[in-house]
Amino acid sequence: MRGMVGCLVSGNRVDLLRSGKEYFPALVSAIDAAARDIFLECYIFDPDETGQKVAEALKRAVRRGVATHLLMDGFGSKELPAEVIDDLLGAGVRVLHYRRELPGVRFRRHRLRRLHRKIAVIDGRIAFVGGINVIDDLHTPDHVPPRFDYAVRVEGPLLADIYPAVRRLWTRTAWARFRQAWIVRPRLRPVAAAAGNQRAAFVMRDNLGHRRDIEEAYLAAINGAREEILLANAYFFPGVNFRRALIQAAARGVRVVLLLQGRVEYVLLHYASRALYGSLLAGGVEIHEYHKSFMHAKVAVIDGRWATVGSSNIDPFSLLLSREANVVVEDAGFAGQLRSSLLQAMADGARQVLPERWKQLPWVTRMAVWGGYGIARLLMGVVGYGGDENRERIA
Repeated sequence: MRGMVGCLVSGNRVDLLRSGKEYFPALVSAIDAAARDIFLECYIFDPDETGQKVAEALKRAVRRGVATHLLMDGFGSKELPAEVIDDLLGAGVRVLHYRRELPGVRFRRHRLRRLHRKIAVIDGRIAFVGGINVIDDLHTPDHVPPRFDYAVRVEGPLLADIYPAVRRLWTRTAWARFRQAWIVRPRLRPVAAAAGNQRAAFVMRDNLGHRRDIEEAYLAAINGAREEILLANAYFFPGVNFRRALIQAAARGVRVVLLLQGRVEYVLLHYASRALYGSLLAGGVEIHEYHKSFMHAKVAVIDGRWATVGSSNIDPFSLLLSREANVVVEDAGFAGQLRSSLLQAMADGARQVLPERWKQLPWVTRMAVWGGYGIARLLMGVVGYGGDENRERIA
């Protein structure tokens, strides 16, 4: 059925982009070729060298008469200097913050509902979807090697789903910020003609009609797996249904491999997620931790044919709170390319967590792991997501 976000549609061209080294040149090139409009959404927009290149491309587009829109999360981009925003606005770029953080505003549960998706749409013809923020790959703690991440470049019928989604969110945010003049009319139609031969779907998560779409897409693919599940995720803290699906897949003979963050970036989540290792390892799931650099990827390949690339982590923040977006691709060529990239990353920079060694963890580490897990569960209850359904998911 067309017109329903999340359905696989044929005729697309989906290109895999590995980290910012491939993503930003492709994005800037597409912006420089824009003729009608540009929509760029991100969680973080950093004014480093990469951010400046993107900003300059947006300003060049305005000078050509292109309607240019930048939507940033109000928390993730709260450190962006006012002079950078003023420069963009002065050049004619339309800039909005999604749920901007304001000094002195009391904490509210809804403030955790962030814009975490990373999407760019150029002329309703080309889309970029993935996990890459507007920030340099080398902008990492302790100056470790470049951040490890993925995005995709999309052309074809899938634009009929992606383009309206970004326009709709921009329109709602513009109305909320009393920027009605920035709502472009008439609406431009996406260029959704066939551009390739790949089947793909655009899958969103929001708090309206798509609350569990990404999680359900993962679970459907995992439950149908027959040979291999290769899942790479930066922040992995799944609920019981997700963990059970992985363990059941391993029990029926599927090789289940998790590539997870090995470096400590967020201390609480780092230790809390490791409280899940014991049951996963006992259930036959392989766990490999990536140590070469900071891993920011949110991707998976199943049975060498189904693949997904996007912004959604497998944790409560992504699965229960934030606006997220993934592209699912059902194509052996694309899946094989992503799988090869992940296996190479595992060979170059990951270490397998062996069950026998995990059982011999020092007691200090065990205390940190279970302490982190307890705090994480408590926080989920404090923010109001501790009902029966969600307790089941994070138990």
